[in-house]
Amino acid sequence: MSADQFSLAGKRALVTGASSGIGRAVAQGLAEHGASLVLHYYKDEAGARSLAQSIGGSVPVLEADFTQTDAAARFSEEALQLGEIDILIWNAAIERRGTWNEVSQETVVDHVAANFAALLTVTQRLVPPMAERGWGRVVATGSIMATRPRAETVVYAAMKSAQLTTIRAIGREVASAGVTMNVVSPGAIEIEANAQLYANSQFRRAVSAKIPAGRPGKPADLVGAYVYLCSDAAAYVTGADIPINGGWSIGDAPVAQTLEVT
Repeated sequence: MSADQFSLAGKRALVTGASSGIGRAVAQGLAEHGASLVLHYYKDEAGARSLAQSIGGSVPVLEADFTQTDAAARFSEEALQLGEIDILIWNAAIERRGTWNEVSQETVVDHVAANFAALLTVTQRLVPPMAERGWGRVVATGSIMATRPRAETVVYAAMKSAQLTTIRAIGREVASAGVTMNVVSPGAIEIEANAQLYANSQFRRAVSAKIPAGRPGKPADLVGAYVYLCSDAAAYVTGADIPINGGWSIGDAPVAQTLEVT
């Protein structure tokens, strides 16, 4: 296989949730493989601007709060006004934890809006032009919680399951037009948002003890999968859900490893 099949030169990628964590790492990876970028953020403008500066050139930065009515539609139009979008990385999401039997209606509504409805709206506007051009890629960030849900994240987990269904349902319709749609599902990933938790040695040991690989992941562990799925090398891959979780989706680590870590 030629290395040229992994080149993204000449492609424009829209990365949502790009100001930090997984989105930031993926955006950098796509840029390193030749893609031009459009970056989305919510609230963390400084993070998005610093990423744009590190990539170099003229990288547009757009803000949107996907919990708000019509925000996804407006965002899509703003992105398309910048030019054709060949690749959509749907990484933006909210996650609010709490006791399952005390989940508020507001929490449900916001999760549905940001983690499901916004994805549907953006794909409705970006995917048809991809299909008309005969090439396109959509990669959504899933979660191990879609298959191993926890009660304190019941709404988040449910929306990640809905996201996978959405990607597969639309992907089935557009595959013959050269558009692939896939999901990358991380497990425990150490990012800025949870850095304080992982700074606690007891918490880190407890998480590591459950993972067959013996450690939490880093955003860099995920980038290769996104680059692959966006490339011509993955032209025949669609509807996939790639678990990147150190083996956690197989099951918890063996007892011997758990005892060793703790």
